[in-house]
Amino acid sequence: MKNIFKYMFVGLLACGSLASCNDDALETLPTGSMSGDGLMKTASSALVPLNGIYRSMYTAGWSVSGNTHQCFGISAYNLMADLMGEDHIMNDMGSGWFWYDCVYNVKARYTSSAWRSYDLWNAYYIWVSNANYIIAAEETMGGAESDVNNVIGQAYAIRAYSYFMLAQTFARTYVGHETEPCCPLYVEPTVAGTEGQPRSTVAQVYELIKNDIQKAVTLLDGTQQQHISHISHAVALGLQARIALVMEDWTTAFNAATEAINSSSCEIQEVKDFAGLNSTAAGNVMWGAEVISDQSGMYASLFSHMDPDAGAYGASALKQINKELYAKISATDARKAWWDPTDSNNGNGGYQQTKMKFSDIQTWMGDYIWMRIEEMYLMAAEAACRLGEESNAISILNTFMSYRDPEYTCSKTGTALGALTSDETGSLLEEIILQRRIELWGEFGRIYDIRRLKQGFRRTTDMGWPTDALLNNRPTDDPESYMWVLTIPQSEFDGNVNMDPTVDQNPVGDTK
Repeated sequence: MKNIFKYMFVGLLACGSLASCNDDALETLPTGSMSGDGLMKTASSALVPLNGIYRSMYTAGWSVSGNTHQCFGISAYNLMADLMGEDHIMNDMGSGWFWYDCVYNVKARYTSSAWRSYDLWNAYYIWVSNANYIIAAEETMGGAESDVNNVIGQAYAIRAYSYFMLAQTFARTYVGHETEPCCPLYVEPTVAGTEGQPRSTVAQVYELIKNDIQKAVTLLDGTQQQHISHISHAVALGLQARIALVMEDWTTAFNAATEAINSSSCEIQEVKDFAGLNSTAAGNVMWGAEVISDQSGMYASLFSHMDPDAGAYGASALKQINKELYAKISATDARKAWWDPTDSNNGNGGYQQTKMKFSDIQTWMGDYIWMRIEEMYLMAAEAACRLGEESNAISILNTFMSYRDPEYTCSKTGTALGALTSDETGSLLEEIILQRRIELWGEFGRIYDIRRLKQGFRRTTDMGWPTDALLNNRPTDDPESYMWVLTIPQSEFDGNVNMDPTVDQNPVGDTK
C-alpha cells in the first residue's frame, strides 16, 4: 500500500485556530509519530494532526505530482463533479484544467500520478489513514470528556466522509448495486508494509460509513465547533443526511437534516448577504475553509477558475449556467443575479456566472464553503416528499423559498422524475430537485445527484454547451453507465497484493 500510506500528517503547530496559522507552522510528521505516547496523548495535542487534515482539504497540489492547478481539495472535487453534469457549462478548454473532467476524458489516465484517479484515491485514503490514528487513541486519550469526544467525533466524521466520497467516485450508486465492488476498507492505523485489503462491496463500505457518521453525531453532540473548518455536530448531521439520501433512507435523511437545522446556529441568508460565496463568516455557512492571504492557492484555487474578472483561468474557460435551467428561475427570484445573460462573453454559450468570486482579487482572497444551512432545508423537503408527507415538504420548501422569491408558491404533488433530467413530470419532487439545482449550482457536484436519482442527462447547444463538450455518442442517458465511475490508480495495484487489475479495475470505457 505504498501509495495510500504516505503519512502526510501536516501539522499546524502552536495555533489558536486553523486560519491563524501560516506556512511556517507546517511540518510533515514522520512515520510512527502518531503513537499514543506522542501527539495522541491528549485531546489538545491531537488537534495538531486533526488540523493538518483540515488544512490539506484546501491546500493546492499536495495530493498529486502534477496538474496541481486543478487539485485543491474538496472545492476542486465539487467543481469537478459539477462540470460532469448538464447544468454547469465550461464554454472552452482554456488551459485544460477541469476540461478533461467535463468531457469525461480522465479514466484512461489511471497510470499517471498527475490525474484524477490518483488525486482522489490518494487524498481520501490519506484522510482515512490519518483519521484512523486519531480513532485508535480513543480509549487512551487524556483530557476532558467533551474535548476527547470532540476530537474523536471529528475523526469518525472525516473517515465517514472520505469513504462516502470514495464510494461515490469509484463505484456505482448504492441502491441496486449493493453487491458490486467498491473500495478497500481500513479501520486500524497502518504502517509501512501493512498488507493491502481487497475491495469491499458497496454495501459493506456504506455500512461502515453509516456506523462512523452515527458515532460522529453522537460524540459531537454537546461539543462546540472550535473553528468553521472543523466538523461540528450540525455538520456531522448534514453529512449523515447526505449519506442517507444516497442510501434512500428517507427517515434518517429527514431527521438528520431537520436536527442539523435545529442544532446549527446558522440561518438562511438573503442572496445579497452572502454575495460571492467567498466568506465563511456569512450567517448561513456551516462548514468551510477560512483562507488567509499566505494560504491562498493563487492560480490553483476555486475562484481563479470561477471568477471571470480575475484574468486567470476563469476568463479563458468561462463557467456558465445551462440556459434552460436559467429560464426556470422566476423573474422575482433573487438568485437570478447569480448569472448574467447580457455578459459580452456569453456568445453562443450559456449565461456567465457571477455567483462565486474572489473577495479580493488583488490578494487572491476567498474562503471555500463546503456546507450551507440552505442545503439542510432542501434535503429535509426532499425526504419529507419521499415519505409521502407532502404538506410538510411544501411547508419546508416555502420557508426556504421565502428568502429567495417573495412571490413563490407551490401546489405540486407526487414523486415522479423523468428518465432524463430534461424530461419534465411536474411533480413536487421534481420541483424540490429543481430548487436544489439552482441553489447549489457550482457548489455541490451535480453528477452525484444525477447518479443517486438514477436519471440520464443530455447536453445540447440550446443549453449553451460548446460542440466539443456535447458528449455525442456517449451513454449519458443511461443511469447504469460506468461513465462516471472512475478507474482505480495503477499505483494501488502496484502496492496491494490483494488487488488484481485484471479483476478489480473498473471499466476504462463507458460500459462494463
